[in-house]
Parts: sequence; structure tokens; C-alpha cells
Amino acid sequence: MGNGGRSGLQQGKGNMDGVAATPTAASASCQYRCIECNQEAKELYRDYNHGVLKITICKSCQKPVDKYIEYDPVIILINAILCKAQAYRHILFNTQINIHGKLCIFCLLCEAYLRWWQLQDSNQNTAPDDLIRYAKEWDFYRMFAIAALEQTAYFIGIFTFLWVERPMTAKKKPNFILLLKALLLSSYGKLLLIPAVIWEHDYTPLCLKLIKVFVLTSNFQAIRGCHSVTQARVQ
Repeated sequence: MGNGGRSGLQQGKGNMDGVAATPTAASASCQYRCIECNQEAKELYRDYNHGVLKITICKSCQKPVDKYIEYDPVIILINAILCKAQAYRHILFNTQINIHGKLCIFCLLCEAYLRWWQLQDSNQNTAPDDLIRYAKEWDFYRMFAIAALEQTAYFIGIFTFLWVERPMTAKKKPNFILLLKALLLSSYGKLLLIPAVIWEHDYTPLCLKLIKVFVLTSNFQAIRGCHSVTQARVQ
């Protein structure tokens, strides 16, 4: 087992009989999830004496609760890029990642820069240099505000749709905080907008469209993982 796998196992450690462990909030409230069937699990693996580790098998689907705890982070990232729902469930439920806010700001900056770049490309200004710089700066702030408003409207639209289409027999509301985290994390594809603009070529418009498709696909897979969890809790 490589260093990446062992570090992953250390993060996924739950409470074991006779083994001293530092319980996390996830293990204390039974918030680990099987990445295959979304059922709750008390632990991701069991640590026996002398470094003997055994991955926990899900009681529902009879598969490992989370195979990714043995994988290197690079492999997990590749699986997320391939839009595998299991990778998103691993990241959302079985790891402790708190970069949602920072990633959201970075993505908004990338989108604002793209809009600002397209605006400057279409404008031919003959005003003095100082005035041009001042106007361009405020144009960027305006594009950032527009990008933030559009993203907010997009998220509200998704939440409204999920609220409306939920089963009438459902007693619990969808976990919108979890869905928001999933959407923010799965929007990382917007970071590709910057290199697509910097290395401008004839295929830049096509690249920008492919990036949008990739982000939408990632959002769908993240929602698919989280929304199925909400439905599983209701059942």
C-alpha cells in the first residue's frame, strides 16, 4: 500500500474495539457512506493490531464501503474528472474538504475574466489611457457581479426543481447544504477557462463550449450522488 493509500486510510478511520482512535464528527454521527449504494456506514476500515487493515464491507451491497481510501489522491482526481459518481461520494461523505468557498470565488473570477476578455475584444475605445484603465477595472467588477448572480440563479433553479420533483410521500426535505457543496466542488471545470483564454487559438470558442458541457456533466453527477442519498434516507 502506497503512502497515498495509507494516508487515506488514516482519514477514514472510525471507532474500533480495543484500538485507540480519534473519532471525527463523521464517525460519531455515522455519516460515512458506501460509495456504491449510498447506505450509511460506521467505519471505512477496521484496524487490527500490528498494522493489519481490512476495508469494511457494506452490509447492503456486499462491496467495499469506500475503495478510494486506498487510492492516491491523483487517481481520485482522475476519477472525478471522468465524472464518476462514486468519486464524488467519496469526496463529499468520506473526506474532510473545506475548500468550497475558495473554489467558488476562483471559479467566479475565471468566469468574470472570460466575460471581461470577450467584452474588451469587442470594444474599441479611443478615450485617454487613465480613463480606459479605470473603465476596464469597473467592467471586470461588473462581470464578476453578473457571473455571481447567474450562478445564484442557476443553483436556485436546481434546488427548486429538486424540491418540486421530490416524491410526495417524502417526509424529509432535500439536504440543500450538501447539494450546494456538491455543486460548488463539481464546478471546478471553470478553472479551465483561464488557460483556454490565455492560449488563444482558432478552436478557443469550441474549447469554451466543451468546458461548459464538462461543468454541466460534473454538476449532474454530483447531484445524482447527493440526491440519491436524500431519497435513500427517506426510504
